[in-house]
Amino acid sequence: MSKKLQGNGLWESSRMMLPEHKLEIIHSSKELKRRQPMVLDEQEWESIGRAMAQSLALRQPIAIRMYHPFEELAVIGVVDRVDNQRGRFMVDGEWFESRDIEGVEEA
Repeated sequence: MSKKLQGNGLWESSRMMLPEHKLEIIHSSKELKRRQPMVLDEQEWESIGRAMAQSLALRQPIAIRMYHPFEELAVIGVVDRVDNQRGRFMVDGEWFESRDIEGVEEA
């Protein structure tokens, strides 16, 4: 007797997946891996400000952990400029948003 005729074999052998279903499965699995942004308190913001000011004044490289929804990012380099009005900072000629900072370490 064929396996298709035993138990749930007929249903199992007749399944198919539409492209829309496949895309939804991929999208759902990606959403499960989404990270939430960290909420920093005043003390952490002060230590971040000190580290950035020290990097700016003494030209010391630092590693700044940045928020990204699906991966962990780090900006490593020397802080060139800080623009508090627009909420951004420049590291090695590239601007980054200050609100995306999750932490700072010495490089």
